[in-house]
Amino acid sequence: MAKKTVKTPSINIKNKRAPFDYEFVDQFTAGIVLTGTEIKSIRMGKASLVDTYCYFVANELWVKNMNISLYMQGSYNNHQVRRDRKLLLNKKELRNLEQDSKSPGYTIVPIRLFINENGLAKLDIALARGKKEFDKRQSLKEKEDRREMDRAMKK
Repeated sequence: MAKKTVKTPSINIKNKRAPFDYEFVDQFTAGIVLTGTEIKSIRMGKASLVDTYCYFVANELWVKNMNISLYMQGSYNNHQVRRDRKLLLNKKELRNLEQDSKSPGYTIVPIRLFINENGLAKLDIALARGKKEFDKRQSLKEKEDRREMDRAMKK
């Protein structure tokens, strides 16, 4: 028997604000517990990671404030748009992440929501340290310098 391949459009929803506000220390890829209409909306690209963050409750990791728009054909089975969703990591990763996030100045932020080659929704999260104002100015300066170098290379 030939293995059936799942063709999914490349869904890559990013939290564009996160690299500007945070310095990433460690990154993980976590699964998400979703309902049927939520995964359908994600496959259509109708999700947003603006103002999202992760937190621990009873040794479980949850993502808060992730916006997944309503599915148009969902009828009465539709989901809540901004409900808390459980993230799936193995116990060792959860234990280490919980210990590290308790340090002052550290938080867990979602970076990217995507669908893997098996058709499952995954969320890239990062243990992050907040940047100070001068760090943000430095990031903007580096971005400007890269842009100018690219312009000079094209000419």
